[in-house]
Amino acid sequence: MEEKFGSNILIIQGTASHAGKSILVTALCRIFVNERIKVAPFKAQNMSLNSWVTRDGKEIGIAQAIQAKGARLEPRVEMNPILLKPKGDTTSQIVLMGEPFRDVEAGEYYARSRELSNVVEEALRTLSFENELIIIEGAGSPAEINLYEQDLANTFVSRLTRAPIILVADIERGGVFASIYGTIKLLPDDIQRQVKGIVINKFRGDRRILEPGIDEIEEMLKIPVLGVLPYVDMNIPSEDSVSIQDKRPGEGVEIAIIRLPRISNFTDFEPLEIEANVRYISLSEKLGNPDAIIIPGTKNTIKDLIELKEGNLFDEIIKERGKIPIIGICGGYQMLGKRIIDEGLEGGDNVEMDGLGLLDVETKFESYRKRTVQVEKTVHGKGPILGKIDGEKIWGYEIHMGETRSKNPIFGEDGSVDDTGLVFGTYLHGIFENENFKDAFLDYLCERRGIKRRRIEEGDQFELLASIVERNIDMDEVRRIIGFN
Repeated sequence: MEEKFGSNILIIQGTASHAGKSILVTALCRIFVNERIKVAPFKAQNMSLNSWVTRDGKEIGIAQAIQAKGARLEPRVEMNPILLKPKGDTTSQIVLMGEPFRDVEAGEYYARSRELSNVVEEALRTLSFENELIIIEGAGSPAEINLYEQDLANTFVSRLTRAPIILVADIERGGVFASIYGTIKLLPDDIQRQVKGIVINKFRGDRRILEPGIDEIEEMLKIPVLGVLPYVDMNIPSEDSVSIQDKRPGEGVEIAIIRLPRISNFTDFEPLEIEANVRYISLSEKLGNPDAIIIPGTKNTIKDLIELKEGNLFDEIIKERGKIPIIGICGGYQMLGKRIIDEGLEGGDNVEMDGLGLLDVETKFESYRKRTVQVEKTVHGKGPILGKIDGEKIWGYEIHMGETRSKNPIFGEDGSVDDTGLVFGTYLHGIFENENFKDAFLDYLCERRGIKRRRIEEGDQFELLASIVERNIDMDEVRRIIGFN
């Protein structure tokens, strides 16, 4: 009989969303690749509006792209065969093997689980025969008792591989021992037997305080607690919008990010957080007095533009033209234009809407086709920010529907800038990962405020994360669980 999988497999599941599954998989990928083990990440199904474009133009969840970098691999579509992109109601877009498949209601998606499971299995098989170890990330909680038969990311993958499971629990939100016990006891009996270890995450304080509880939960479940990870603030991109709630005010110049209801790829702005006060402003809040405004990407430009117009922020943004930088990324770029014409793809009906009118561009949604591509562009500099890097190269990736025509492109044929040079937009995600662009932007903000820019040099965040995990988790036991000892 043909062997189903060609490598060792470890599954990381969590007691809830945002428990720390993604970052633990990232750390383990770096630890094992440092040991010269060929390791790759995998997540059967990811629900997130933070996504990444692979080198061959496929769209996957950003968490798997970051995990691949942890493993020193090029991200590829097999690492995340199904990506669900919520559209703000009960509908999500299915991105299947990196390509837009269709928009579905939740019930229809679960009805397709058997059909989609074949795609999951084939992607996992492909990775497993090219690597020595696959580290699988579960989704949300594996103990959703109403979804066991349709749960591709947890139940299906657990039974398919029969691989050992390590459960991650988030202590920050309280009730950690109850969540550990409840999660494991709600699992089907066969999957309970696969759970071989527990990790407690985001602990602040003296671990000795936890010891009695750890001893008791180990006795009750007959499963070892492999370690307690401290709460750490790492500069590694967030998986989904749950992370926005955990962001804290920084120092330095203030950059206001408009928190659109369907915000996507807000990871674009995380490279700024180490040096600036990046503040997310909901549509019901006041703009205040920021040093710059950024309108981010969105899963639905039309619906978010309608909601932006219903509040005060629409007019407040317009009033800042010529005073401070106003930047639009992807959907935010579309909103900065004069007009958006939608032939039923975004809003469900044929719609023509005025945008903010700050850029001389018009966007049309005429096709369900999505542009997903990595690009390198030449900067056409104009104004106090872009003028500093005129003629230089920048890198980014595009994930968008709709086409925008510009008379004043700024990055190759992409983007647009106004006469002041302070309002500009682009389809390029990842733009602040370019040091030349980030420097031109932050240098201008600091010069305008008359303050010295506090440059902070970061070390290798993957190595730092790996070292934290190695210090706080029994890696010898992890290796034994996998089958390496």
